[in-house]
Parts: sequence; C-alpha cells; structure tokens
Amino acid sequence: MAIQITGDASADKILDESPFALLAGMMLDQQYPMEHAFRGPAKVTDRFGSFDPAAIAAADPEEFAAMAATTPAIHRFPGSMATKLQELARIVTDDYDGDASRLWTEAADGKDLLKRVMALPGFGKQKAQIFVALLAKQLGVRPDGWEQAVGDYALEGFRSVADVVDPASLQKVRDYKKQKKAAAKVASSA
Repeated sequence: MAIQITGDASADKILDESPFALLAGMMLDQQYPMEHAFRGPAKVTDRFGSFDPAAIAAADPEEFAAMAATTPAIHRFPGSMATKLQELARIVTDDYDGDASRLWTEAADGKDLLKRVMALPGFGKQKAQIFVALLAKQLGVRPDGWEQAVGDYALEGFRSVADVVDPASLQKVRDYKKQKKAAAKVASSA
C-alpha cells in the first residue's frame, strides 16, 4: 500500500520510499497539522538535495536550521525541529547504519519495537504507539505482540495518522481528535 498522508503525491512518495522520511515525518507530527508535518521530509529533500540520514547528521547545524526555517518552514518550530531531525539522523546513522527500517526489522517483538521508537528524540509513549500502529496498518510490519504494544491504536477506526489512507480518512481522524479535545475540555471544567 502506498503512503497517502500529505495530500501531495511527491511528498507521499518520499515517505513511501524512505523509512527515514516516514520516521522523521512522525517526529515532526506535533503541534502542527499532520499532513504538513509529513511534508517536512519533502521540503528538506527539495532544499537540501537529499534525505540521507548521514548527510543530515553531518550538516552544519546553523545552516541546517536556516534551511528548515525557509518559508514554508518544515514545522511551526523550525529551529528546534531541525535540531531534533539532526539528532534523529545521527541515531539512525550511528545505531542502524543509516537504515531506519532496521528499527522495526530487527525488533524482537512489539514491546521491543515500541521501546526502540520511544528512545528516539521527539517520541513519547503515545507517539511511539501511533508510529508502531502506522507501521502495522500501512506497511504490514507486525512483530509478535504489536497489538498489545500499541493499545487502542491497534483498533479499527480513525484515531491517528496510522489510519490515514486518503483525504476522507484524514478528515475522520481530524473529527475524532476534535471530539476528544472537546470531551477533555468538558471533563477538565467539571
């Protein structure tokens, strides 16, 4: 199945072809609309000429941050995200020989995969669970125990980016998140 998150065929193609781009898009998916976050790797590729983790890790931090902030920026917080992206690239380069897919292909099981993803910059437990669910639902990466590792994100429905396969499912995920926020607001004011 081809990744269809961004609404831009060329940006989605980068996510589909590069495990590191998919991982980086997920890292960028915070406090920013998800389709824009996942377009970040395409923006970097267009401006930097590559989305190779070793090249990103080796880039001058100031120059890389300036490139990330060029309009349209890769994120609403381009400086901090550029730093996190370079840190992520260093980890993928140093620990996985530049092959981000080794995070999941070499994981012993779902629990190990979740632990590996949670160790990355910008990934807390919830985001790691969503990423593992995305791998399972969209790429068929299903190590033993993945359902337990991701909890409710393993369920069918439209809860997160793991469930986005077209514009209609993107809207359903947005609606679900809006409902959750409204319910949380009501609960906190009670």
